[in-house]
Amino acid sequence: MSRQLALDTIHLASTPRLAHTEYSLNYHKDYVQARTGLPANDPAAIRMLYDQWGIDFLFGTNDGLHGNWGARGRATDMGHAVYAADGSDLRQPKNCPFTEPEEVWDFDPAAEYGLPDFDEQVAAYEKAFQTGKAAWPDQLNTGGYYKTIVSGAIAAFGWDMLLLACADRDRMSEVFARFRAFTQHHMNAWARTSAEVIIQHDDFVWTEGAFMYPEIYREVIIPGYAELWKPLHAAGKKVLFCSDGNYMEFAEDVAAAGADGFIFEPMLDFDFMVERFGSSHCLVGSAVDCVDMAFRPWETVRASMDRTLELVPRCRGLMWAVGNHLPANIPGEMMDRYIEYFLAHRER
Repeated sequence: MSRQLALDTIHLASTPRLAHTEYSLNYHKDYVQARTGLPANDPAAIRMLYDQWGIDFLFGTNDGLHGNWGARGRATDMGHAVYAADGSDLRQPKNCPFTEPEEVWDFDPAAEYGLPDFDEQVAAYEKAFQTGKAAWPDQLNTGGYYKTIVSGAIAAFGWDMLLLACADRDRMSEVFARFRAFTQHHMNAWARTSAEVIIQHDDFVWTEGAFMYPEIYREVIIPGYAELWKPLHAAGKKVLFCSDGNYMEFAEDVAAAGADGFIFEPMLDFDFMVERFGSSHCLVGSAVDCVDMAFRPWETVRASMDRTLELVPRCRGLMWAVGNHLPANIPGEMMDRYIEYFLAHRER
């Protein structure tokens, strides 16, 4: 485990081994207890597991002092499917408070939710970052924002109303511009903190790719990212862009907007990402798919790990990860074989 190694990886500096991160390890409660001998809810247990797994980097975002939009105004709770092994995260959807596209087109998140006092937000972000750094000294903690332009619109309107409103490109572009301005306040605040790395999360595509006209992405959404990142870069910070789904057709555009690295799922072809960005950007991912780990034999998983290892020499900054998380239905035996194989081959 090495905070500095993760930071060096993001800066594309030479490292003696591959940096490593994973998502959702804490959902594997039985596995955590079996590996550590501690109750899964003991804070020391997940820290011990991170040590065993050689975790160098922790994904983190923070939507700010006004981040609970539902408590401040209209927001759509689409519910949550079962992901945890015990089903404790199941949440039924609620009715969307928006009934007509006109309500979406007139919406302004700053007016609806209010923007926190800037200095108070800077102080809150700095406190959160320092708290995380103290709690996880061996891992690189990040600043970041989750409900960016498109993800913000999804959180406010829900998918159905958002898709209806997207039928009018011009009016919806104005709405996205307001979400960009709302997000800008928070990125300006993060720029004033001591966090070295900022994650900009925005689920702006689907598994199959774009769900809006490409022009909206290239003329509104991605130029918005460029504006968000100007103060961060001016402050000397690195920006990792993160999105679910397949955004291969826009990866070049996002890079041109100023992303220093990409966090991505296996929907993006790993060979393509290495070919195009391996020498110029930090890549957080691999060719490994959690679906294979959950439902296919070890040989399939090992083949995808070997494919990743073949491409490592072409990557200046690779942070190894299973990009679509490690859900709780992956068998413990597969988890063990996966991490043992990785640790045996992570030396550069």
